Amino acid sequence: MTVVVAWRTHLCFHHPLLYHIRHCSNSVVAVASTTEHKEEGHLPVINSASKKEKVVNGGKKAPEWKKLDAEELGISNSMISRPTRVVLNGLKKKGYEVYLVGGCVRDLILKRIPKDFDVITSAELKQVRKAFHRCEIVGKRFPICHVHLDDAIVEVSSFSTSQLKSDGKFNGNVRKPQGFSERDFIRWRNCLQRDFTINGLMLDPYANIVYDYMGGITDIKKTKVRTIIPANLSFVEDSGRILRAIRIAARLHFGFSRDLALSLKELSHSVLRLDKGRILLELNYMLAYGSAEASLRLMWRFGLLEILLPIQASYFVSQGFRRRDERSNMLLSLFSNLDRLVAPDRPCHSSLWLGIFAFHKALVDQPQDPLVVTAFSLAVHSGGSLLESVEIARRISQPYKSSFPELLEARNPDSNNALVHKTINFAALVKTALCNMTDGCYVSKAMAKYPKAPSSDLVFIPMALFLRVSKIFECVRRGMEARFVHRQGRKIDYESLAMGSLEEVRHVFARIVFDTVYPPNQSNGNNVANQRP
Repeated sequence: MTVVVAWRTHLCFHHPLLYHIRHCSNSVVAVASTTEHKEEGHLPVINSASKKEKVVNGGKKAPEWKKLDAEELGISNSMISRPTRVVLNGLKKKGYEVYLVGGCVRDLILKRIPKDFDVITSAELKQVRKAFHRCEIVGKRFPICHVHLDDAIVEVSSFSTSQLKSDGKFNGNVRKPQGFSERDFIRWRNCLQRDFTINGLMLDPYANIVYDYMGGITDIKKTKVRTIIPANLSFVEDSGRILRAIRIAARLHFGFSRDLALSLKELSHSVLRLDKGRILLELNYMLAYGSAEASLRLMWRFGLLEILLPIQASYFVSQGFRRRDERSNMLLSLFSNLDRLVAPDRPCHSSLWLGIFAFHKALVDQPQDPLVVTAFSLAVHSGGSLLESVEIARRISQPYKSSFPELLEARNPDSNNALVHKTINFAALVKTALCNMTDGCYVSKAMAKYPKAPSSDLVFIPMALFLRVSKIFECVRRGMEARFVHRQGRKIDYESLAMGSLEEVRHVFARIVFDTVYPPNQSNGNNVANQRP
């Protein structure tokens, strides 16, 4: 889903916030059912009381559920994106109940930028469609509404659709918990269908209440990712949750509950049952939104890298990289530099991270002089201006990252023409590496040296994406493009980057490679800084 986020913050999850959440979680908001929103766009303050309730289901105690004051948790109306507020206000004006639900509520509590905002309403989907000029119902099995506002899409689901989805689960197995109102039960049942407790939070932005029926606030305090139902059952029900668990933990720097960690290892191979399009989508969420390095580390730790990305897993093994290794290597450094440039509200296109994989694979297969790598990255940035790129590369005197085995000991070729020739040859190696990543036979042999590794011939790269990545590097092999306009300045156009603009992807790729070969903190002058793409 694409949403333009009006609010941005760079605050991270610090201990004072933990204290703040602990303080707020001890109170339950006492709210009359007749609470009304007095003025459009302004959220009222609700007084809190020290009353606690517990849910009993089928004779078993469920996690203590709470109604929390959203304002005490630091959530304000301005933190919700403008398109989402338009949708919420539009449905509220027509008399429907509206809530934010899922990971966006968790992120607002943690003072993080939500990747997107999910709205759920008491309105039927047909009523949602009538409420907005540009709205369509999508999905056959579990339909939702896409509301189009400017360049943003806001996803809206309905409690009625959610109830149909859950009928099989609840039929005869779940009784209405004691002490719940009918509205509580509807909200509780919706949250029960979700994957993780920290995603089972619901926010009423008008009553200013966060509903926590699944113990999500407790797990936020513990910095743990925990499934709502037992992890082994949850992952069998939907193996895509395995990848989501990795992605959420990587982004939030959370750990896993014990049963979830065990199930990740035991059921990791079940992700191969997922549709290839779903795998690409989940990998893009991991690698394009600012937590790529942490995602790669977690996939390696829990045995998913050799299943999803065997070529990269074989590199980790060849480097003697242990499952819990805290060291870095060139591949992780490349993605660490990508993470510094992108974020949940400003992601990159999938062609960028796939291009980084192909570039690194070419270096692993045939290590290069750092001058060749530098000239290559500058040529990509300049649309194939090889001679100019070689001349600029020669002027760089800053020491390169010599600890990477992918980089040979620096030595200057005899002439510019010799360096141009080597740069063109390296571009051909990158193309070959990309082709190998789409060859199932090649992929299946990647881990052949390591008999204990699970076999995988997974190729999830569609032809359209392959051709898009190929075009990034084609200019180096073919020379200066006729219609190329030289990129001015270092500022990134994030809208173009997310859409996969060739110019913007090349610009960011060159910056990542350059900052990996010549780390900025090693610079002791303006020589490198002035040459950075």
